[in-house]
Amino acid sequence: MNGPAMPDGNYQHLTFDVPSSGVLQITIDRPQRYNAADEVLHRELVRIWEDVEANDHIRAVVITGRGKAFSAGGDFDMLERNVRDFDTRARNWKESARLVYNMVNCSKPIVSAINGAAAGAGLAVALLADISIAARSATLVDGHTRLGVPAGDHAAIVWPLLCGMAKAKYYLLTCDALDGEAAERIGLVSLVVDDDDLLATAHDVASRLAAGAPAALRWTKYAVNNWLRMAGPTFDASLALEFLAFTGPEAAEGLAALREKREPRFSSISPI
Repeated sequence: MNGPAMPDGNYQHLTFDVPSSGVLQITIDRPQRYNAADEVLHRELVRIWEDVEANDHIRAVVITGRGKAFSAGGDFDMLERNVRDFDTRARNWKESARLVYNMVNCSKPIVSAINGAAAGAGLAVALLADISIAARSATLVDGHTRLGVPAGDHAAIVWPLLCGMAKAKYYLLTCDALDGEAAERIGLVSLVVDDDDLLATAHDVASRLAAGAPAALRWTKYAVNNWLRMAGPTFDASLALEFLAFTGPEAAEGLAALREKREPRFSSISPI
């Protein structure tokens, strides 16, 4: 049943709690697949921010993952349909853009509590939060180029601002993973804490934000997020190139390699 600080609408893979007054906790809840985003979860990660925005009782948000992962990226079956089906590809392209812009434009402060693996759409949610808190054992990785597509779902809009162009290019091109301490060291996340302190720290931060001056906080977020809005054309280009790449042979080989748990064998011959 929905309470004052609970979102309207039915959700299949997101669950909700109110740990303190005005704070909504969103839990990505598909633990049997390490919270990987299938089409249902992907759509829910798009529309939840619209529901948060519309609910006057929600003053701050914590988002985390159930079980051992925050969210391990895109579900392989959904990625397969991106490769093979135009309608799926077109829908996911549009939803991916809305996910990013909905988070940027949501006026309520968002705190991510990053437990375990964060990749793909999950990493986008983790890093687009206004305050990102990582467990020391968390694993953050943008694996797009290993999949055979450009880093398009959020990286171009936010990584250079968070950690600078040199670090952004290194991690986006190599797909090297970062633990929580490394992510904080390069400025990719706001804080790193011991695993056992993750949720308590996130709840404390969110409670302080919920008790703060709403207009002052929301207008500060709006103004600072103009840096992200100015990067909108860069993001739009990266996302379009990502979904264009799903039509090509590199994405097919990258996905096959992930399914078969082997290194991808990309052709050295390309017209690009």
